[in-house]
Amino acid sequence: MEKTRKYLWGILYGLALTIFTVYLLLDTFVIARVYQVVPRENGPSVTESENKNEEDNGTEKDGENNAETEEKSENEERDGTTAENGEAKITENSYEDDNISITVTEYRENGTTVYVADVRLSSAEYLKTAFANGAYGKNVTEKTSEIAKNNGAILAINGDYYGSRENGFVLRNGTLYRNSAANDREALVVYEDGSFETITETAVSAESLAAAGAEQIFSFGPSLVVEGEISITEDEEVGKAQASNPRTAIGIVGKLHYLFVVSDGRTDESEGLSLYELAEFMRSLGAVTAYNLDGGGSSTMYFNGKIINNPTTNGRTVSERNVSDIVYIGY
Repeated sequence: MEKTRKYLWGILYGLALTIFTVYLLLDTFVIARVYQVVPRENGPSVTESENKNEEDNGTEKDGENNAETEEKSENEERDGTTAENGEAKITENSYEDDNISITVTEYRENGTTVYVADVRLSSAEYLKTAFANGAYGKNVTEKTSEIAKNNGAILAINGDYYGSRENGFVLRNGTLYRNSAANDREALVVYEDGSFETITETAVSAESLAAAGAEQIFSFGPSLVVEGEISITEDEEVGKAQASNPRTAIGIVGKLHYLFVVSDGRTDESEGLSLYELAEFMRSLGAVTAYNLDGGGSSTMYFNGKIINNPTTNGRTVSERNVSDIVYIGY
């Protein structure tokens, strides 16, 4: 009887341990937790009900019942928004209005296809970020293209996938959501005047950056270019991953002049870039500061209403990965 009792306790203990381990894994990587709903600046508002959210996304915008010109309808179909002042001039690889100028160019570097969006703005207010499902939280994800469309983005790239980590500064559109620093991590700060600065998170508080006028803080890295010089070594990698990968980066050339860069990778047609190759490329484009965002299967560029690169996770299927956030240009 005593042996049977010990045997049963052993089974129960093992079962409890297995259930707890599975729960921890699900909580870390799967279970979505919304900490704060963020009203979208452009597009339908977000509610707690998923059904209501889908219903809102499918409703017509105010004023669409009025007659619209054929040209305006076509522009809205292609870029998801309209120019604030005057009509936008849109081609397959460009967008231009009174405040925003974007030209997308495809490059071939180190056996890799790289897409570069050269962006010039009249004001930093058009450089924005957005969360998946309009909510700050853990494991809250959505495709880059869906987040972009829901926020009226003209151009968008994936962000830093903040929701997959427990620490690292998260400040978006002037609001501080997470102030816990990640050890030895470089973050990119975008200030209200549109200027860039890279910092080490443990060297400064998120609150002081917000007080100094930070509008966005991205916590991924590393920095690629600082003051016009490559700031990484040839053997540096994110988490010691394989050297050649799809990549996403953002850089600044001059005042209100930015570079949004995405490379394909992990396919026979496009090998991918190492971090050092990406840094070299960003510097060759004139970037004074350049910063590495989440890459791999997350690397996605959306422009004028469609995905223009070939996002892939495993090298076999070209499809978008759900992400936590985007960086975008729009009204």
